[in-house]
Amino acid sequence: MAKETVPEVKALKALGDETRIRAVLALRDNELCVCQIVELLELAPSTVSKHLQILKEAGLVESRKKGRWVYYRLSESDARGVPSAALNMILTTAQHSQLAKADKQRLKEILKLDPEDLCERQNRC
Repeated sequence: MAKETVPEVKALKALGDETRIRAVLALRDNELCVCQIVELLELAPSTVSKHLQILKEAGLVESRKKGRWVYYRLSESDARGVPSAALNMILTTAQHSQLAKADKQRLKEILKLDPEDLCERQNRC
C-alpha cells in the first residue's frame, strides 16, 4: 500500500522545480491564461500544462475555464499545504534572481498581447 504524501511535503516538492517557481512568481500578482504562461516560460504547451497540474495538485494554484481558455491564479485557500511563511520565503528569495527579474519584464510585455492572438500563434486553439 502506497504511503500518502503529507500536503506540506507535496507542496514543497512542487516548488522544488525552477520552472514551477517561475510560474508561481508570475501568478503572484496576476491571473494568467495558459498561453501567457507558455509564452513566458518558452516551453511546449504540454510541458507547461504538466507543471501547472503539479502545482494544482499541491494546492498552490487554482484554475478556471472561460470559453476556450484556462486561467490560473495562486490558490486563495489557506490550506495550500505550505505554511504561508515558508511559501513567502521561497518566493521572496526566488524573485531576486536574474531569471525572475527577466521574467517580470517579459511578463509586462506579454500582458500587453491579446491572449487569443498568443493562443493562435502557439496553435493551442
